[in-house]
Amino acid sequence: MEDKKELLKSLLRQIHEGRDVSELKEQFKDVLASISPLEIPLIEQELVKEGISTREIAKMCDIHVELFRESVEGAFSVEDIPEGHPLHTLFMENREIVKDAEMLALLANTLEREMKGEILEEMESVVAELIKVGHTHYNREEMLIFPYIERRGITAIPNVLWFKHDEIRAALRVLHRLLTTDTGERWEEHIKRVVEKAREVSSAMLDMVFRENNIFYPTLKVLLSEGEWRAIREQEEIIGYYKLKPAEWKSDAKPVHPYEIDTTITAEQLISLPEEVQNLLKGQLLKPDSYEVVREDDLRLDEGYLSQREINAIFKALPFDITFVDSNDRVRFFSGSDRIFARTPSVIGRRVHLCHPPRSVHIVDKILKAFRNGERDFAEFWINMGGRIIHIRYFAVRDEGEYLGTVEVVQDVTEIKRLEGEKRLLGWK
Repeated sequence: MEDKKELLKSLLRQIHEGRDVSELKEQFKDVLASISPLEIPLIEQELVKEGISTREIAKMCDIHVELFRESVEGAFSVEDIPEGHPLHTLFMENREIVKDAEMLALLANTLEREMKGEILEEMESVVAELIKVGHTHYNREEMLIFPYIERRGITAIPNVLWFKHDEIRAALRVLHRLLTTDTGERWEEHIKRVVEKAREVSSAMLDMVFRENNIFYPTLKVLLSEGEWRAIREQEEIIGYYKLKPAEWKSDAKPVHPYEIDTTITAEQLISLPEEVQNLLKGQLLKPDSYEVVREDDLRLDEGYLSQREINAIFKALPFDITFVDSNDRVRFFSGSDRIFARTPSVIGRRVHLCHPPRSVHIVDKILKAFRNGERDFAEFWINMGGRIIHIRYFAVRDEGEYLGTVEVVQDVTEIKRLEGEKRLLGWK
């Protein structure tokens, strides 16, 4: 295994030096072909630890994937996985992705020969679908599944996969712009660019299917428990699926979230892995994430845990003022940051009607009555105060339909109204 790792490092150095990839593929064909798909993530882990960048590892993996293209579905089977199970869903989505990626390549070939505008329209439709892969299939892996791998101390696999996901997302955006924007180029030059980018996207997405079916999913099948899969299944619909709706999958296992798992890799799991992976894992000094999420005196919220100190600090840090009035129309809470409208502790417990000038009490009554009766859930105003635009919003607060009170949110939106375009970079000096 050490020899293979050194050869791969040599390959990466030559990629970094700008050597032709096709030449390197031929030169390193034997060693790359001798590496089991399940060895790749573990070697990636070692290479990342030694300081080799994710970008360079991704280039090496592209060469390896190309050598295994003919076995894109060969190393993984869903026959023993029930329909509706998250792993079954991911695999079936990959079949849809393969169909669409191959259709994109077919359309690119046709466009190159015929150069007809209607083919561009067909490609635009396919690309619009493939863009959804990043929002659904890839996003579920990144948000729901990667945390379980990372918690076990294996970070290179999600790092490399996420990097490849983002490459595909970016390439799809470029291709979509080429298909929907007048670039001002000559027709032949425009067609050439579209064809090249479409082939690049198709190849990258097919490569990712291979990477998942032969590397990622077999690893997940061995490592994740049924309780972990149940927790994943319960959250999947928040993100959505690509071109399918999975069957209902029922499990008696208790849902297990990443912070609740046993991070050790058991002897039974080791035995289930290929021999090369067993040997490599035995020599690994993986550092599982041992952070304790639930601390003494934490308050359990619907989504997570916070201490009283953290809750107070969060309210102070928010860029808007909050006041909560309960179902008895009494002020129960206000955030203690620099407020637009001053509040003092003496307001706590006061009837909200008495906190407003007499001329506006009828408006307060109208809002609270509509909220309490379930007629409305939201009201807003905005005013000009000293040249600043102040946005005032009221939200009905309910729990399973029961009215608990009203929250007032006051925010200075002057700078927000001036925003234009986009700001994607940090811009700190």
